[in-house]
Parts: sequence; C-alpha cells; structure tokens
Amino acid sequence: MPAFEYVALDQTGRTRKGVEEGDSSRQVRTRLREKGLMPMAVTEVAEKPSLLRMPMFQRRIKPLELSLATRQMATLARAGMPIEEVLGTVARQSESPRVKATLAAVRTRVMEGLPLAHAMGEFPSVFPMIYRTTIAAGEQAGRMELVLERLADNVEAQNAMRQKITLAMFYPAILTLVAMLVVVALLTYVVPEVVQVFAGMNQQLPWLTRALIATSDTVREWGWLMLLGLIALITGVRQILKRPAARLRWDGMLLKLPLIGRLVRGLNTARFARTLNILAGSGVPLLDALNMSASVISNTPMREAVAEAARRVREGSGVGHALERSGYFPPMTLSLIKSGESSGTLDKMLERAAETQERELEARIAMVMGVFEPLLILAMGGVVLIIVLAILLPIFELNQLVN
Repeated sequence: MPAFEYVALDQTGRTRKGVEEGDSSRQVRTRLREKGLMPMAVTEVAEKPSLLRMPMFQRRIKPLELSLATRQMATLARAGMPIEEVLGTVARQSESPRVKATLAAVRTRVMEGLPLAHAMGEFPSVFPMIYRTTIAAGEQAGRMELVLERLADNVEAQNAMRQKITLAMFYPAILTLVAMLVVVALLTYVVPEVVQVFAGMNQQLPWLTRALIATSDTVREWGWLMLLGLIALITGVRQILKRPAARLRWDGMLLKLPLIGRLVRGLNTARFARTLNILAGSGVPLLDALNMSASVISNTPMREAVAEAARRVREGSGVGHALERSGYFPPMTLSLIKSGESSGTLDKMLERAAETQERELEARIAMVMGVFEPLLILAMGGVVLIIVLAILLPIFELNQLVN
C-alpha cells in the first residue's frame, strides 16, 4: 500500500503530523477520523520529477539520520528479518518524520514487487547513486546483511569525518567573525568619537592618525557598498566556478598550494578509497566501482585522474599503477592498493588506506588550526595596537608642545 504524509488537528486543536499507509488518500482520511483527528492535508509520499522538485525543495535526510537508519537496517537484516519488515520497523522506530515517510514509501514499493535498489531510486536526493548501486549488488549476490553493514560503516565514517572537519573549523570561523566585527565597530563608532578631540588642534596630525581617520570615514560612508561589492564578488566567483574549464583551473591551483594542496589530496583520497572499498567488497565490478568512486571526489583533476585510471584498467593495467601516473594520490595509498592487488585483498587494503588518510587528515587539520588561531589573535592584537597608537600619537605631540 502507498504511504501518505498527513497534517491533522487533534481534539485539543494541536497540529499532528505523521505517515499512514492506505490504498488511497480517502482511506487514510477515514482512518484519521476514526482516531479522533481532523485531517487537513494528506499527500502521497513520492519523489517525482517536476518543476516543483527543484534541489532546494527536494526531500532530504541529514547524514546523521541516514547513518542511523542504515545501521538499524543492517542490524535487523543480520537478525534474518525480511527486507520489508526491516524497512517497516526502522520507519516506525525513527523519530525523524523525513526518515519515517521515506522508508515507509520505499517499503510500499518493495511490497509491490520492486527490488530495494529500484525502490530507493525513486528518492535520489535521499539515497545517492553509490548507495543504491551497492544495495543492488547486495541483492544480486544475496548478501544484503553484509552490504548493509558495509554501507552503515561507510556512512558513519563519512559522517564522522564531516563532523570533525566542521568542529575543527567552527572555532576559527567564530574567532574570525568576531575579530572583523570588533574592527568594524572600532572604526565606525569608537574612532569618530575619539578623533573629535583633535578637531580644534591647529597643527597637522600624524600620518597614522590621518590614515585611521580616512579609513574610518570610508567605512562609515561606503561600508554598505563595500559589503554589497563583497557579496557580488563571491556570487560572481561561484558562478564562474560552475564552468568546467574555470573549475578545472581552480582545482588544479588548489592542488599546487603548499598546505591546502595536501589537505585537498588527503580528503579526496580518503573519500575515494573508502567508497571503492565498499563497492568492490560488495561485488560491484572493479571498472564500475572505479567510475562510481570518481563521483565522490570533489577536486576536478583528481576526478579526471580516476576516470583515466579506469580506462587504463580496462586496457589491462593495475589500479595502483594507473592511479600513480597522475601524481595526485599519496604514495602510502598507492602502495597499499598495489599490495592488495598482488595479494588478492584489495578491499582490505583500501579500507586500511582510507583509515590511514583519515587519521593523517585529522592530524593535519589540527596542526593547521593550531597555527591559525594564534596567528589570528596576533593579527587582531596588531590591528588594535595600530588604532591605539593612531589615537595616542596626537596626544603625545600635544604634551610636547605644552612642555
């Protein structure tokens, strides 16, 4: 039976939202009335292409929610439950309305006879192509519980890495924002009040004081225009980077930067190795796994290098040697891949390579943030020192004249 999302009012007038299965929306409305609810809206859960299904309006599930749901499905599948019961149980247990509605709709499609991967394919904004392809490989091989466990491990690892990077960047971002706001406040409100003291002086102010006054006047009069210009610049750069040629040059430049280049390589290598590990270990053919793993790489030159490596593998080359030709991937990762190919344990070596890169990436991010934070504090202190000196210099000169 199809799944329907509903919005209803209870007897106290409070709004209730949920998911109910039924043959039609009329049947769902009848069930809601029997429960003492007044249905306001009942819509079938589906994700069909239309003008109203633009990316910003598509049904999405947070990475943490998808990770938890995948782990629960893996646990229930390992216990031997049929897949439709697994989906129904996870849907009922979930506290997220989005997860509940999506899994209920997927369960409905499965009970209608669709394979699980095809049923998930109706919700591409929730289940990525790699997720669905892995599920399809598990269905074909009859190892759904193993594939779900691998998927759960992969989603959890990606979510953990995303959270670590976000937490590492959170404090420096807040510190930078506060520093900028403090400087703007000093230039906009504090400096104009202080320099009024020097308005009646019949002598030329020091150059540092004049520069500070000019900067303050510029920020006060043209600050809004400067802000609009900055927003326009950022928007323009983002639009330009949507062009493939511009994006290729930008990503290539990032790889050449001393510190950022290593971070970009490490992050994309970890994503690639972990994705290739789960696909290859789930029974997906190696060429297909390589092509699909390239899609998780955000850097264009590295993504093209993987696509080129797939072509060389098709011609008979090894994965490690094919990737080595690009020069983008760390030697440790390449060595582990070559070792896995020669020993027949490619999936295990890929998992070890992903873990190694993730640990190195965490350590490198911690090092960068450890250097950036004191530098930012020193820069902020330097700016405040310049402002204080610009205010005090005329006072010192005035004292000398008086003496």
